[in-house]
This record gives sequence, structure tokens and C-alpha cells, in this order.
Amino acid sequence: MQARRFSRLSDTDPALSIRDAAFSWAGGFGIEIANFDLKPRERVLLLGPSGGGKSTFLNLVAGITTPSRGRIDVLGTDITGLRGSRIDRFRVDSFGIVFQMFNLLPWLSAIDNVLVPLRFSRLRRKRAGDARGEAARLLGALGIDTTLFDQRASTLSVGQQQRVAAARALIGGPGIILADEPTSALDRTNARAFLDLLTAELEKADSALLMVSHDETLADRFDRTVRLDDIARVTGKVAA
Repeated sequence: MQARRFSRLSDTDPALSIRDAAFSWAGGFGIEIANFDLKPRERVLLLGPSGGGKSTFLNLVAGITTPSRGRIDVLGTDITGLRGSRIDRFRVDSFGIVFQMFNLLPWLSAIDNVLVPLRFSRLRRKRAGDARGEAARLLGALGIDTTLFDQRASTLSVGQQQRVAAARALIGGPGIILADEPTSALDRTNARAFLDLLTAELEKADSALLMVSHDETLADRFDRTVRLDDIARVTGKVAA
């Protein structure tokens, strides 16, 4: 199953739509999300405290976690009905994910880390065209010097690893970029500079951004700011 590109969605169709979704753990901990929409090409900052359920929210959006009820539509597909290899394929086609700890493969070079999603997504591989050339372009656009392209990820600084992780998420133009506290290890100046570079590449890729954070000072870099407790109810203490 292939994700529809935003260009195929009408202006009134959300790229992401959540309706009455819920997820529960043993012991009564859980999260309930009444309504949430993300528009095509929109940049949204989702604010919430540590331990408030932000990462769980992203896991539901990406189909990593399956809700116990409700509906989650991504690019026109109800992902709650997908299982196994179908949801895995849909996820890599549709989402670019920037993890909080970046999750780079330490033994691979910077440029080979960027190319990893293309090994699993024929759709993104096709969009990327000259894959290695596009990976190099993204790394350069995000501020990685060409001398570092072939350097192992484990030898890069935190800021450099962050930019490699962003390039990996962007390659092949996935419809939605999900970012889990990607600026938490950066000072305010570097965090804002990174978001400026990311925004420029999002516009080129025609992708939307949903980023979770506890840092309200970043709000002016986004089209819209949403507080998690305004759209969701968390019972008990859950993962950040």
C-alpha cells in the first residue's frame, strides 16, 4: 500500500486525522485523544511536560502502537486496520522520524545513515532519484561539511548527529515528519538555527511536521502550537 502525496489531497483533507483514539497499559495507565488534525504542509508544535504522553502520542500516529479504539487516518488511509508488514511498509513510505536520541547506526557513515530508509521504501527511493546525490545535498543543506559525509556516525558531535538524523527523515519526501524532542540536547540558539534549516527543507519536500517538545520558546518557528492536555486525557504516568 502506498501513501498518497499531499498534492493528491484536497485543501480540506487533513494529512493526519485522529478521532476518539485511546490506548491503555496494564495497571490503568493510558491516553485518550478526542480530535486532532494536521494539515498538508503544516508545521505543528505539540507541547507537554516530560512524562505527559508525548512520545506515546507519536507512536500512535506512526502506527507503532495500535489504539484500543478510534480511528487514525494518515494521508487518506486508516492505519488502525493495518498489521504486520503492511503497517511497517506504510510507515516507512509515509513518515520520516527524528528520534530524541537520533538512533543513528554508529558503524555507518553519515551519508549511509541518511540512505537507510531507501533500503526499505521503494516509494521514497523513487522520489529521491539520485539517492547518494540527494543524501549529500540534504547533509550540506543542513550544515554538515562534506569532509564529514564518510565519517562514522559514532564520531560525530551531538549537533552533527541531529542534522544527519533530520536528513535521514527528509530523504525521499515522506508526507509527514515526526520529531520527538530533537532539540533537547541543544542550546536555544542552535535549536532555533536547526529549526530554520529544517523548515527550508520541509518546504522543498512538500512535507508536514509534527514535533513534540516541552520548550515553549520554539513556538514562533511553527504554524500552530497545540498543548497535549487540550486534545488528550492522560491517566496515570506514561512515557514522555
